Amino acid sequence: MNAINIDDLRRLARKRLPRVVFEFIDGGAQDEVTLRANRNDLSMLRLMPRVLTDITTRNQSVELFGQHYASPLVLAPTGLAGLLARRGELQAVRAAQSVNIPYCLSTMATRSIEEISAEVDSPHWFQLYVLRDRGLTRAFIERARAARCSALVLTVDTKMQGPRERDIRNGFTVPPRFTLSTMFDFATHLRWLFDVGLGPKIKFRNFENTGIDSDSALTITQFIANQYDLSVSWRDVEWFKSEWGGPVLLKGLLSPDDATQAVDAGLDGIIVSNHGGRQLDGAISAIAALPAISNAVEGRVPVILDGGVRRGADVIKAIALGASACMIGRAWLYGLGAGGEAGVERALTILRDEIDLAMALLGCAELSQIDDRVLVKQ
Repeated sequence: MNAINIDDLRRLARKRLPRVVFEFIDGGAQDEVTLRANRNDLSMLRLMPRVLTDITTRNQSVELFGQHYASPLVLAPTGLAGLLARRGELQAVRAAQSVNIPYCLSTMATRSIEEISAEVDSPHWFQLYVLRDRGLTRAFIERARAARCSALVLTVDTKMQGPRERDIRNGFTVPPRFTLSTMFDFATHLRWLFDVGLGPKIKFRNFENTGIDSDSALTITQFIANQYDLSVSWRDVEWFKSEWGGPVLLKGLLSPDDATQAVDAGLDGIIVSNHGGRQLDGAISAIAALPAISNAVEGRVPVILDGGVRRGADVIKAIALGASACMIGRAWLYGLGAGGEAGVERALTILRDEIDLAMALLGCAELSQIDDRVLVKQ
């Protein structure tokens, strides 16, 4: 695959995918201020290399929640990956297993928890929302446990849906409002059309056999919107911890006060995230929020950065500010959209190679040697 960086994969995905599909993964909320800030704030950080250090062998492996992984990368949970490539989530989890990094399955995936478990031997994570229907929630938890998921990721920043104006303009709404121009766009992207457009119907397969019509995106989307619990509190989060019985991570924290409260509530990990700039536009970037959260947590639980990572050096900057690892969302989706499983593998290879190069040029043989001393104070 002719891609030397993640931006190359983005360009290839944009060429292969219909506009409405590409902009669904590429866009953010409203004016996309926070979407841009996730990248811009990372790019503003400067690194200070050291020389004459022994970097003959370099090690970027990490331990997360009792599991050993080859690199400080996690495939973030993203809904509807099957729109980009047939059986998209299955292709992604295979790519993640091939390089030994964790994959997190979204509740809103087009493949079920059980299908993912049958596809790979390695432990994977499952993402869940705080739903009003605790019976359904408990059933999801039990299924994830039976499928050998090793961690539960609880998304807590989606009490209401952020307004994603690209999707609204493109008719990617509930119900869809596709125009003749949209249909022509579908028809002229032949690789995507034969792979996805004319393939098996896209379904939210985690909702099969739950009494909810998994064939209907309208039904599922309305159900989830109505299920978001606006009154959810820290007591509810503690309920998830007791029900799951294993590592529970909170995804969507930007406030150090929330991070402190999460640790005090017994949570096992924190994912610093603004939902990829797809929720509150104008919110602080993930990397800008990271230092205060790392300081508040004081190393008691792992902190994972989610937002804006496109280069291996971005991962190094996050680790320097206290992260244990980084989630990537758009980066692996661009790979999936560009070339399926091979594209995801290419995205991961690019980032792993760039992490290794950055470590070497910084003069660091181990991730443990990376702290805020590698950053230039500005």
